[in-house]
Amino acid sequence: MMINEILGIKYPIFQGAMANISTAEFAADVSNSGALGIIGTGAMDSKMVRESIKKCKELTDKPFGVNVMLMNPYCDEIIEVILEEKVAVVTTGAGNPGVYVEKLKAQGIKVIPVVPSVALARRMESVGVDAVIVEGTESGGHVGELSTMALVPQVVDAINIPVIAAGGIADGRGFNAAISLGAIGVQVGTCLLVAKECPVHQNYKNAVIKAKDIDTVVTGRSINTPVRILKNDMSRKFLQLEKEVSSREELEKLTLGSLKKAVVEGDVKNGSVMLGQISGMIKEEKTLKEIFENIMEESKVEFKRLKNLIGGDNA
Repeated sequence: MMINEILGIKYPIFQGAMANISTAEFAADVSNSGALGIIGTGAMDSKMVRESIKKCKELTDKPFGVNVMLMNPYCDEIIEVILEEKVAVVTTGAGNPGVYVEKLKAQGIKVIPVVPSVALARRMESVGVDAVIVEGTESGGHVGELSTMALVPQVVDAINIPVIAAGGIADGRGFNAAISLGAIGVQVGTCLLVAKECPVHQNYKNAVIKAKDIDTVVTGRSINTPVRILKNDMSRKFLQLEKEVSSREELEKLTLGSLKKAVVEGDVKNGSVMLGQISGMIKEEKTLKEIFENIMEESKVEFKRLKNLIGGDNA
């Protein structure tokens, strides 16, 4: 059974929770287009989360999710809001959701953490989550070390709960590859940055469209906070500073407000333009409906091609 059948949505596709981008309005647009929209709560407090959930409910009658960063100091209160509002899905990052799993599931809420390793996937299974999003280092934003192609099948073999694949997926070929590796759905982010409904600045969208395969870089490895972003003036300064200093404070000072600078102000030279390696394949703006339909239609076409290629007359 695919994840869309489990959740009652049209397509087996999650929208990644992107900081300062995954608003209630955008999540609703994604859900209305057939995928699972996810509100990114980031550094929100519980009041802001409640307002976002209510706004999303006003804009869609389809299932949607809320992403919770478990390092958020308001996490306990946010979980209580989610319980009261009874959202369909909670995805988590930056921590272990174990203390919340039982009460979330008791309300019929699916708990699906993002994991970058087999060890963490096993740990999440042991605390009773419903599925995991296995994210490869190809992704934009905060990343792990292992690639999607290497990580997904190892996690699939290691656990007995469903796997959603993320990282480097933007078309039907990537979707089919993920399913072949054992996933029952995918999560996408970078390809949605150029959606006409996406609230990022036009300069940000243009940067994604212009990017080539080698135009991203991972910063922050020296302080154990790897983030994949566009190669620009800010990233070059950060990488140079990483070589010269070991102070987390100095490095974080450089990036303070840099994501908002890119997303809201459109400063793609000095801002943090988070995008994945797949951006080299993205060439134009489309509606969310077009993006999701294209992924699924290409998946069907490519599946037929592969069936003929591999199976021949016996397929």
